[in-house]
Amino acid sequence: MMLNQAAPECASRLLSFVNASPTPFHATFNAAQRLESVGFKKVPDLPLRNWTPGTRRSKLVENTTLRGMFLSKLNIRHSLIPLRNQSTLLAFTLPQAWKHGTGLNIVATHIDSPNLRVRPISKREKAGYLQVAVETYGGGLWHTWFDRDLSLAGRVITANRSGDFTSRLVKIDRPILRIPNLAIHRNRGSADNFQFNQETEFVPVLGLISSQLNATENKPAEKEKKEIQASSIENNHHSALLSLLANELSVAPDEIHDFELHLYDTNPATIGGINNEFIFSPRMDNQFSSFCAVDALAQSVSSSQHPLPEGNVNVIALFNHEEIGSVSTTGAESNLIPSLLSRLSPTPETLAQSISRSFLLSCDMGHAVHPNYIAKHEENHKPFMNGGMIIKTNAKQRYTSDAIGSFIVKKLIEKKGGKVQEFEVRNDMACGSTVGPHLSTIGMRTVDVGAPMLSMHSIRETAGSGDVQNCIDLFASLFESFSDLDSKLVVE
Repeated sequence: MMLNQAAPECASRLLSFVNASPTPFHATFNAAQRLESVGFKKVPDLPLRNWTPGTRRSKLVENTTLRGMFLSKLNIRHSLIPLRNQSTLLAFTLPQAWKHGTGLNIVATHIDSPNLRVRPISKREKAGYLQVAVETYGGGLWHTWFDRDLSLAGRVITANRSGDFTSRLVKIDRPILRIPNLAIHRNRGSADNFQFNQETEFVPVLGLISSQLNATENKPAEKEKKEIQASSIENNHHSALLSLLANELSVAPDEIHDFELHLYDTNPATIGGINNEFIFSPRMDNQFSSFCAVDALAQSVSSSQHPLPEGNVNVIALFNHEEIGSVSTTGAESNLIPSLLSRLSPTPETLAQSISRSFLLSCDMGHAVHPNYIAKHEENHKPFMNGGMIIKTNAKQRYTSDAIGSFIVKKLIEKKGGKVQEFEVRNDMACGSTVGPHLSTIGMRTVDVGAPMLSMHSIRETAGSGDVQNCIDLFASLFESFSDLDSKLVVE
């Protein structure tokens, strides 16, 4: 074994993406910037009647489903990215021979991860400490959030002097919060079986209540004189926190009208392992898959001056809210994909044709075999990191894969010289799920795949550095080869 082997270049780019993306808002923004760099551009919002993909007119549709569109600078390619609520991204490219009824090659991922989120009223004070009330999001391994160097990121609604309002991204790049563990001397009876109350014993500390902070925050006489507007949030949060956000955004504290702030670990993602075979990082589930989807689509556009002459429409969809069930306007159960299908194929006949010709890869991270818990895996289904992409199967359809879809995925991986691993859960354990089952109800063929990892839903997860290229290769193969492969497959 060659020690200190350099990590794959694509793994280093993944790290840069994750370190810049502590929230879904940042992740979709950074993904859009990557696609813009290879030719995707915003277009004005226009009525439905003006959207005619496949022509040389750069006019596109606008409604509540597809807001903030992007169009490729090459009109013949017609690639676009609608962003919904700053937290879901969809992009596609059309082949030269596109027509109504053409199928779609879709890579669907999710961009959210379990984390802590600041409550609408977060101000807490106890025992001389300033604290920030938070709510848990998703099914996190919450004990891993103790004693971490935490900060805040998200979006803030600010006003300007002209009376307009803007939703702006913010990322505070230094530790300001911490959830301290209880010392073992105070917890001898349960230290080896650590349990805690998520409401009362899981509240981050922001600072100490100093005389200066008291002077700022406790002025009842002044507050009685000042009329508080309904849109004001100054009574809901510590003034020190609002001042910090204001300084970060170069606005006055009273120009902040609301926000959605997420806690994140300031310790950056990094390459690890004796041979640089690992990625130690937050949010691998599922920014790993989302980065690979964006990268594969960007490469498919930039690798050639012209789109493929024929074949399916190539699509990526990065959804929000998978960790809480995908039921939202930005989740996989929204109308984003159905709306795209109906816009590309507007009649019942062409829509049915398009769905029958389409193929969807639902890509989410999978469970690598754990050396300390081998018995948690079914005996013959033990994926390992850097061993190739996983096909996820579940007879109860918690994953959507079947023999036909799995065969197609294997052939696509084979075309790039990759390897395939299989995953099924034990009969005596519950099976997770992802966006695949939600999207399969549209009627198109769907397969659940993923890259293996350890410590899923921890604040620091572990993935394989070699699997980044494995994932990109699968998506690239789907974009390049599916239509040809599908034409040779007969299902009676």
